[in-house]
Amino acid sequence: MKKSICVVGAGLAGSECAYQLAQLGHQVHLYEMRPKTMTPAHKTSLFGELVCSNSLGSLTDYSAPGQLKWEARKHGSIVLEAAELARVPAGMALGVDRTIFAQHITDKVRSHPNIKVIEETVLSIDEIPRPAVIATGPLTHDSLSQSLKDHFDGDFLYFYDAIAPIIDSESIDYDITWKADRWGKGTNDYINCPLNKEQYFNLIEEIKAARKVEPKDFEKDVKYFEGCMPVEAVVERGDRTLRFGAMSPKGLPNPKTDKDEYAIVQLRQENKQATAYNMVGFQTKMAYGEQKRIFRMIPGLEDADFLKLGSIHRNLYIHTPKKLTAHLSSQKDPGLFFAGQITGVEGYFDSTCIGLLVANFVHQYVNNLDIQLPNRYTAFGSLLNGITEDKKHFQPTNINFSLFPKVEGDGMRGRKGREKRRDLQIKNAQENFSTFH
Repeated sequence: MKKSICVVGAGLAGSECAYQLAQLGHQVHLYEMRPKTMTPAHKTSLFGELVCSNSLGSLTDYSAPGQLKWEARKHGSIVLEAAELARVPAGMALGVDRTIFAQHITDKVRSHPNIKVIEETVLSIDEIPRPAVIATGPLTHDSLSQSLKDHFDGDFLYFYDAIAPIIDSESIDYDITWKADRWGKGTNDYINCPLNKEQYFNLIEEIKAARKVEPKDFEKDVKYFEGCMPVEAVVERGDRTLRFGAMSPKGLPNPKTDKDEYAIVQLRQENKQATAYNMVGFQTKMAYGEQKRIFRMIPGLEDADFLKLGSIHRNLYIHTPKKLTAHLSSQKDPGLFFAGQITGVEGYFDSTCIGLLVANFVHQYVNNLDIQLPNRYTAFGSLLNGITEDKKHFQPTNINFSLFPKVEGDGMRGRKGREKRRDLQIKNAQENFSTFH
């Protein structure tokens, strides 16, 4: 008799994972604490309830999110099936009717003969037999969070996410910027954007006046870590505060002018391929449109292509590169897998795809097979690599072109070559795609 597989959490990742495992012939015990225990954000007991936006991202065939959906469709994603059934007009995005969407997922999961839904709150990972998948997302029950923290020796998660924008390296103006480390220490890793006094204070005024994203009710008690304060909160302490913090010009003379600048914005390399750079100290809650407009005021970033914009919201995630294996099981407990936002992915559909991936990892694990990772050139492989690749500064990510393997060739350099680079990355992904079975 086959062992049943436990999946904890019936959000997008958990529902997808449970359904895929059931389709593979496994008996699944799906634990969901709602409606007995509600979260501060959920309003119903439906599986896959969307608590924020009703958009699952771009559908365009030339975008990274579009390629992720192309692959998920071929893998038989139940969440994508529900989204297409519940689709509402949303331009180039996949917008859905929340109720139709969640009801379809709930009906398909609850009616599956291989899935047993258990409406209980899991308070500790010790309560559930292995193999098990934890897919509880950013609103994990406090007791289960503590259990996970204990499992990871106290080195676990961040309850509030403060993310800085990430910029396509090909869109940076290198005639204005230069590479250097402060006081000449290091290996010249940072890109430096210079501002004179007028440019600095203009930037500060725009940040102060910018439209901000209002926190959800369950996020209003946010307490920021001093090391990841939103740039708006730093500016509230005084107009010159940034100049003595993240924008300090000390130890960074401009080799192009042989003079000291009034302030400097530093960009830190985000990935090994150096295709993306992070704006150091610029985590923000400004509205997306405001971020693009204001940050393009910074010299060297006038034509910046933002691969990811900044955000601040409640989150709960594992330092995946340090704590999990390449196939998202605990390094301390090979039968304990993780899926969805808790692994460090952002976005509804990205979380879904990690749930789908993990179902296949668990399937191979219980059948004593060597676990096969998705091809690195695919969107699935790139997203997985983005959260498992060893890096000093780990923060959640969604699918974007900086996660795909770098491509080079004639006419692909700079901003003008962006379309060619991305077309080739999508071509590589589709040519290297294969289903898991």
